[in-house]
Parts: sequence; structure tokens; C-alpha cells
Amino acid sequence: MLTVGVDAHKRVNMAVAIDAAGREVARWRGPNSVEGWQQLAAWAAARDAEVRWGIEGAWDDGRGLAQRLVEAGATVYEVNARWTAAGRRRARTPGKSDGLDARAVALVVWREAGTLPPVAADDETGVLDLLVAERDGVVIETTRLRNQLHQLLLQLDPDYRMRIPSRTTQQGLRALVAYATGGARPLQAQRAAAVRRLALRLQLLVGQARELAAQIRALAATRYAPLATICGVDLLTAGALAGLLGQGRRFASDAQLAAYAGVAPLEASSAERVRHRLNRGGNRQRNALLYRIALTQARCSPAARAYLARRVSEGKTKRKALRARKRFIVRAVWRRWQDCLATPAALAALAALAA
Repeated sequence: MLTVGVDAHKRVNMAVAIDAAGREVARWRGPNSVEGWQQLAAWAAARDAEVRWGIEGAWDDGRGLAQRLVEAGATVYEVNARWTAAGRRRARTPGKSDGLDARAVALVVWREAGTLPPVAADDETGVLDLLVAERDGVVIETTRLRNQLHQLLLQLDPDYRMRIPSRTTQQGLRALVAYATGGARPLQAQRAAAVRRLALRLQLLVGQARELAAQIRALAATRYAPLATICGVDLLTAGALAGLLGQGRRFASDAQLAAYAGVAPLEASSAERVRHRLNRGGNRQRNALLYRIALTQARCSPAARAYLARRVSEGKTKRKALRARKRFIVRAVWRRWQDCLATPAALAALAALAA
């Protein structure tokens, strides 16, 4: 069997092939394009009929290649950049290059293929991930525009909030689109015009955010509704969680999911002292999503409040108790995700039970 490691970049892919003994047998470098993907697949097939692939950046710059290979029936694994960095540090030849990175990817697959997350074909989770990311960007931009409007309005009229409805409401946006000032100075007139222009852009973005949210809820309701049975998770959050969990069975266990989201603590024991330290790695956006769920549960769930109170009584701070709760939430998400991946008959039974 041939093992091929790929270091993917925006415009270029570097591939290194190793044999069953872990020895490098060939290298390939070419464009990260449809034509380049075809050339790379043909290059590997010419050397061995059975090929397994590892791609660093399988969900980023290497996503197009990964999906093309999966559609062709190839076995493809996602390889984290941290794992290849550790492999380079252990190598006899120090340094960093595309070739060394690709070889490190291939060696990770050669040694640990059974434990690596396989790449599956794109499905509804890919659509949800795209929609959630787009909506997050729109929400960030609306916040920036509201802050910019606030600064302009303070310069025009420090007491504007007494006369203009909130900038977060449709009524307030309509008032800002028609905003006018009684000042005759050119600077004041331009500030008022800037307020109207910003309000028009804000109106457009608010409408886009609402439309994206509706699409996310509709997609989540078709298959991922079991996630919304968790306290603190609505259909919008369920869509975000489904996008995180990815195609098929991207994570083999709740422990892998917790590590990916930076929720699993890192052991830092020495001698007879057993301790753990905070994991500051992982996907911080997903970590923040779990934190918001934990805060909602702390406010709305009696069971969560009892859990946090018990943790605090054991000597933990409230912050540490919330971190422990996030790990608890990951387990609940994992169990519901298995329901989402079940057969349609099982889904129907779950829906009937929930009703």
C-alpha cells in the first residue's frame, strides 16, 4: 500500500509518497486546481493500485482535493498541522519546507491511520457550516456598523437616544435612514449623510442575517433536531453544532470532539501530584459556542445549577465549574449526534418520543 501525504496551500500542493515500510519513494509538486488534482491522483495511481491519503488542511486549502479524492472512492484522512509540526521536531533533519511537511503528513497516516478522522463526502453539514460562518461574519459587521453609527450620532446630538428608537429595531433603522439634522454647517450635514448611508447598509445586513438564520433553522430541523433537545440549544445553535461535527463520523468519540473544541483539559502531572491545566488550543469559536450553551443552562436549567453548585462546594471557582460543565455538554451533544446519524426509522421514533 502507498501512503501519500499532501501539504496543501492556496495555489500549490506538495505530495510525498512512502511505501509500506515508511520509506519515501516519490515526490510531486503541482497546482492546487482541478487539473492539478487530476494529475496528482494519476501520479499516485501509477505507483500503486492501493493508495491512502493524508491531507493537512483537508477542511481549508486542501478541501477541494480531499473531496475530489473521496468522490473517486479513495481513503482520505485529515491531519492536524500540530501533528506534522511534532513530526518535524522528531525528524533527524531539522527545518521546515513543503517537502518536509508533506513527508510528516504521510508518516502520521502511516503510523496512526486507525485513529485519524476520515474525510467524508460533503453533505448538509457542509452547507450548515458555510451558512453559519457567513451569518457570523454578517453579525460581526452589523455590530461594527451600529458602533460607528453611535459615534456619529453622539457627535451630531449627544441626546439622540431620547428621540431615536434603538438601533437594533426596524423602527430605529427606518428613523436613521431618514435622519436629518438642523445644523447648517457642512461637517454636520456630511455626518448626517453618513448616518443615512450607514443605516442603509445596516438594514441590508440585518435582512441578510435574518434570511441566513431562517435557512439554518430550516436545514437543522430536517435532520439535526435531536440536538435542539439539549437545554440551551435551539435550532440555530443546532445548525452550528452540526457544522462543527461535520460530515459522517468525523469524530470517533466525545473525547476527540472535546479536544477539537479545546474543552478537554490537558494533563500536567508530575511525580505523585496529579493535576490538569486549561486547554487554550482547539477551535476557539466552537469553544465559545459551548460556553454560551453553558451560560444558558446555568440560567435556565435546575440540573445545571445544581451541578455548578456542587462543583463550587467541592472547592472549584465558578469559572472552573463552567469549564467542567462544557465537558459535560460535549458528552450530551455527542449522544444526540448519534441520534442524528441514526436511520430514518430511529429518527421518527425519537421525534414521536419527544412529542
